[in-house]
Amino acid sequence: MRGNLEIQSHDMGSLNSMEPEKAQASDWFLELRDKICGEFEYLESACNLPQVDGIPFGRFERIPTKRASDDVQDAGGGEMSTIRGGRVFEKVGVNVSTVYGRLGDSAKRLLSSRKSLPDLEQDPRFWASGISLVAHMRNPHAPAVHMNSRMFWTPGGSWFGGGTDLNPCLAYADDVNHFHAVLKNRCDRFGQDRYEKYKKWADEYFFIRHRNRARGAGGIFFDDLNSGDWETDFEFVRQVGLAFVEAYLPIAKRRINQTWTAEERDALLAHRGLYVEFNLIYDRGTKFGLETGHDPDAVLMSLPPVAAWP
Repeated sequence: MRGNLEIQSHDMGSLNSMEPEKAQASDWFLELRDKICGEFEYLESACNLPQVDGIPFGRFERIPTKRASDDVQDAGGGEMSTIRGGRVFEKVGVNVSTVYGRLGDSAKRLLSSRKSLPDLEQDPRFWASGISLVAHMRNPHAPAVHMNSRMFWTPGGSWFGGGTDLNPCLAYADDVNHFHAVLKNRCDRFGQDRYEKYKKWADEYFFIRHRNRARGAGGIFFDDLNSGDWETDFEFVRQVGLAFVEAYLPIAKRRINQTWTAEERDALLAHRGLYVEFNLIYDRGTKFGLETGHDPDAVLMSLPPVAAWP
């Protein structure tokens, strides 16, 4: 992961006055979760393939999650919304969380390896809120997808991060082009160079080095976003969430009723193996979530229900 840092320092007074911003961010992630879950349940109802006859329409089950911490009773938590074994979604999870407390040594090392936060040793408090989504589709023609966005605060600074990327097993050029066109349109509202910068970042981040190949068809990825204008940065995060809905739903709608063969299904299971390898070996969010004591079922929600390594 490259050290392309945009974070700026703030004094402690400005950090202590960020409670309204924290509330805005955590409220938005909940609002976006509800919007996405509603759209995904509609997709379940729109699938009428004979190949899914007998499979009930999937509906989200919501399970509260808690962060484990040795130093405080209340360390925050969230809610995990999942569909397992649906007609469209073989597994999808849309997690929201707001966690806080004090960072342990391992978590501090993970943060310090990427950025300079000189106050972290003296004051290891943190606060983080975000949404994380991964969808694994039953139909090999419908691409898997990932999206997340988050706000992170420590005494040394605050920043936003996130992104989205498309992971088709059977890639269609019009699907990939549509996905990227929507992302570019939203990014261009914040500067003509932003899409290319964040697309390149995604290409570098979502790369499986031991396979020498990309995880999927790319998207955008950003981290350490603090331009000094919190409202503008937050609006960009909101637009990334809205762009995901606009970019992904039309693709899913045109693929979920497309028939598939046994060979295509086998190809899907093999392709999912790449997702498993990336998330367990390279993904920073997986490592940080486990290091900070968050619910492991929520952290590992991204893994597919079935995969194969032929």
